Amino acid sequence: MLKLFKSKPVLKDLIPDGHIDMHSHLLPGIDDGARNFADTLRLTQALQGFGISECITTPHIIQHVWDNTHDQILEKAATTKQQLQDSQCNIPFRAAAEYLMDDAFVKLFQSGNLLTLKDNYVLVEMSYINAPIQLYAILFDLQVAGYTPVLAHPERYLFYHNNFNEYLKLKRAGCLFQLNLLSVVGYYGKEIAKIAEELLQKGMYTYAGSDVHHDNHIAAFNQKVKIKDTLPLVEIIANNQFFKQ
Repeated sequence: MLKLFKSKPVLKDLIPDGHIDMHSHLLPGIDDGARNFADTLRLTQALQGFGISECITTPHIIQHVWDNTHDQILEKAATTKQQLQDSQCNIPFRAAAEYLMDDAFVKLFQSGNLLTLKDNYVLVEMSYINAPIQLYAILFDLQVAGYTPVLAHPERYLFYHNNFNEYLKLKRAGCLFQLNLLSVVGYYGKEIAKIAEELLQKGMYTYAGSDVHHDNHIAAFNQKVKIKDTLPLVEIIANNQFFKQ
């Protein structure tokens, strides 16, 4: 049960029973997340222990790095779901994808269907080095194609930290923002925690995701949050009910 906290709470205690996680890397051997099914089982069970009742796992699709295809992901997801059931880990488990916005991504959504979180909601990301040159053209064309972009972890794009107006431009361009939960415990550094807090206070996030890849991410859920006001965080965590199956 979620409680009111007078002191800074531990992150896992802010996760309500029945929560839906909409960003993780649990499919084995397909990207930089779970290496094998033993990893998948352990990570999934840990998420269940935090109160998470459904997982939408989102393997990377990055040209020349993780060249995962629509069919490969669905096939791997079906196999993994059966293995989880065989291991008495009965959790609604489905797959979407986390797409790097580049030229290959444009070809994908113009030529076929994307793996979405729900309906037309698609999880997208950028390089951590710089935004794509044609970013706003990509976002426009993606929406013309009928999709709603959900931008993963905007707080982690360091090239926006000194120009907050870029976040406002992204919102005006139709992006929904997804917070990485570990950002608020300082897992990625103090500066990212600070930007996450500012985006939270300005009401710019819509959803939250674990972005779990490995055991260190799970362990970080036992840390206390760094932000002063947890109410906006609790609100966006609750918004994830939108993705309920």
